[in-house]
Amino acid sequence: MVIIKIITFLLPWPLKRFMLIHIFKYEIHSSARIGLSWIYPKKLIMDANSSIGHFNVAVHLDLIKIGKYSSISRNNWITGFPTNTNSKHFQHQQNRKSNLLIGEHTAITKKHHIDCTNVIQIGNFVTIAGYSSQFLTHSINIGMNIQDSHPITIGDYCFVGTASTILGGASLPSYCVLGANSLLNKPFTNTYKLYGGNPAKEIKTLSKDFKYFNREVGFVY
Repeated sequence: MVIIKIITFLLPWPLKRFMLIHIFKYEIHSSARIGLSWIYPKKLIMDANSSIGHFNVAVHLDLIKIGKYSSISRNNWITGFPTNTNSKHFQHQQNRKSNLLIGEHTAITKKHHIDCTNVIQIGNFVTIAGYSSQFLTHSINIGMNIQDSHPITIGDYCFVGTASTILGGASLPSYCVLGANSLLNKPFTNTYKLYGGNPAKEIKTLSKDFKYFNREVGFVY
């Protein structure tokens, strides 16, 4: 199977798409596209006009689902820890899923690390901006001395600033901004807010009239 993956990786897109659909049984819309990237979750679903650019790696996930008009740009490292294995890791979390779920009209830019040991759900019209943000769903639980994981949720119409860190169990509500270099380490609930700092806290209220929060097209030119 490794040899088949290497061959598929090197093929031009029309042939690569054929292989991914017929050999790997992925669901890829005719208008979706993958560049020169190593994308091999157990299951891949790409809706209309979704795209994955060059030099991305996505491995060891149960599922990647990308909504219509959403994109993963380039040089992103997306990892997981698949379920239904014989590993001793995460045996206490029988309902854990190693999934990356991306809504519609959402953009993930460049050089981010996305750890999908547990579910990461990113809503519609979201921008994961800049460079070098980390989404980390797992760590060591020092109280129990085991590997532990928790999901991450990013709501609709959110903006995540460059070089931010989002830890397992955290959530950013819809219509919110996470400032650059922030650490989001817990769930927040108030919408239309700017959150920022290390650790992140609510800084100020944002206007519902901001054009970013009222877009009908995801990509910002």
